Amino acid sequence: MNKIIKGDDVIVLTGKSKGTRGTVLSILSGDRLIVESVNMVKKHTKPNPQAGEPGGIVEKESSIHVSNVALYNPAAKRGDRVGVKVLEDGKRVRVFKSNDEVVDI
Repeated sequence: MNKIIKGDDVIVLTGKSKGTRGTVLSILSGDRLIVESVNMVKKHTKPNPQAGEPGGIVEKESSIHVSNVALYNPAAKRGDRVGVKVLEDGKRVRVFKSNDEVVDI
């Protein structure tokens, strides 16, 4: 079970976007994430007249390593570490390490 999944609200711990909160848009190759409005880069694109795409400079999100983000804990109002617990019915759920509150409901 991954500790951070698509759709989670995360906070950036290091880098130029430190302290920024965003939603995980996608997971790339297991250890890299695309987070909304985090690690923005400028990409130069060529025009493609057949597809109707104009050229120019496009600003988009670049990937960030999973170790540089933490899951946002709304109860503590800060980033928190995540662990996995097995419930009585055998279901595995993610929990916050600081207060043992269940993330997945």
